[in-house]
Amino acid sequence: MRILAISGSLRGASSNTQALRALTSLAPAGVEVVLYEGIGELPHFNPDMDGDAPPGAVVHFRAALAGADGVVFSSPEYAHGVPGVLKNALDWVVGSGEFAEKPVAIVNASPRAVHALASLTETLTMMAARIVPEASIAVPLLGRALPEGGILADAEIADALGKAIADFARTIGRG
Repeated sequence: MRILAISGSLRGASSNTQALRALTSLAPAGVEVVLYEGIGELPHFNPDMDGDAPPGAVVHFRAALAGADGVVFSSPEYAHGVPGVLKNALDWVVGSGEFAEKPVAIVNASPRAVHALASLTETLTMMAARIVPEASIAVPLLGRALPEGGILADAEIADALGKAIADFARTIGRG
């Protein structure tokens, strides 16, 4: 089983990205979690560019989504919404169908980021993604600046993330 993990942050030390990196280590046997690091390479969404030959970065992003059994997002909140880079990435796949009935989980690294969570959930729901509530969790990483190893060493956070990815994989497996 292949799960694509997408961070809404381009910062290398982002707690959202670090949480997703930790998921790669916490995934159960037979589950591969792959961090997609190309959303910053996508051009600004322009429907005129989305014809017979969309930009290469868009083709790659769509292929990564299509090849995934499920997708996990983790995103910071900027100005009460998702960061522009994540919204741009989602705009590129609104009409192409990669999210239709695709299982999706959301890891919220800041329980205060309620607006971004609501916005991301609304966008994904409109795109016909299948949000998996039992695998969508909030973990208290805000202001802690924990690298992947620090997240894995924190038993409470690692247990919550491990349970979420296991629940997500079981849900996908039941299909």
